[in-house]
Amino acid sequence: MTALSEAPRVMDRMQLARMAHLWLAVLLVLVSVASLAIGASGTSLWAALMKVAQGQTLTQTEEVVLWDIRAPRLVLGILVGASLAVSGAVMQGLFRNPLADPGLVGVSAGAGLGAISAIVLGGLLPASVAAITGPYLVPVAAFLGGWCSTMLLYRVATRGGRTSVATMLLAGIALGALSGAASGLLVYAADDRQLRDLTFWGLGSLAGASWAKVMIAGPLILLAVGVATTLGRGLNGLAMGEATAHHIGIPVQRMKNIAILTVAAATGAAVAVSGGIGFIGIVVPHLLRLWTGPDHRTLLINSALLGAILLLVADMISRVVIAPAELPIGIVTAVLGAPVFLWILLRKRGMVDM
Repeated sequence: MTALSEAPRVMDRMQLARMAHLWLAVLLVLVSVASLAIGASGTSLWAALMKVAQGQTLTQTEEVVLWDIRAPRLVLGILVGASLAVSGAVMQGLFRNPLADPGLVGVSAGAGLGAISAIVLGGLLPASVAAITGPYLVPVAAFLGGWCSTMLLYRVATRGGRTSVATMLLAGIALGALSGAASGLLVYAADDRQLRDLTFWGLGSLAGASWAKVMIAGPLILLAVGVATTLGRGLNGLAMGEATAHHIGIPVQRMKNIAILTVAAATGAAVAVSGGIGFIGIVVPHLLRLWTGPDHRTLLINSALLGAILLLVADMISRVVIAPAELPIGIVTAVLGAPVFLWILLRKRGMVDM
């Protein structure tokens, strides 16, 4: 009787999760329009659309603000928010730990060390190299730092063709501490201008968004997020334990490999172009589990949509709260995310449904 009574409830959660795809997609469109319309500049999206509808030509200021500033910022915000949220959902499923986030695989620490190294030591590069790298030195260094630290962590945790999740967790803590120590030495050697750059990069921002950054990070993020959303069945099986997942036909080791590599690629690219933005990867999967259930087949897609929505909302707040100045997004996500996270912990009392 219990199994029969639970069946309708499971079906209801599945239907709710699938309906959430549509609701979140519609909300993302609305938030995207608002993101294009809101800004410190007096340029109006609606006035520009009316001009286009009437066959009039936009002014140079309108073209620059809407197409070269707000539009790439919108696209980059969607990509970064989706990548952080999906990476958090994958990590929580892989580690079977509701407190897991992409930082556990060393991406954030390694990316931070790479970015700090580029900011502090970039002036030592030959002029010819500096001219080639230009403004992309910090994002490239951040991505390479995150990727290399993840590969090192993966190598440490893998033995005999099998990756130990527990070893990866502990090694990730050690690697994070080591990266933090190295970053501290570089910060100690930085001058005042470099310290200011380090502070703003660490707090996260989309202020430097451009179509060039979108073209560099976009394909990698889209590929990684797309691959991650195919891991739903495997993560559902892994929730019952590795032995059970293996017996029901899930290639556990291959799934671990794919999960770690996709998280490293998605988070590394996101952190490289936006800096450190916290709480998206932890809070979004929790909210969706409470709303639509723990099934990763729908959770991963909904995480991408809700992560993009929340980051765009945080970005809009950062642009208008102290306009014409701009507040780093990391501060906004912390202010919004920390109370929500505490509410979740108090509500579940340490028993978050995975």
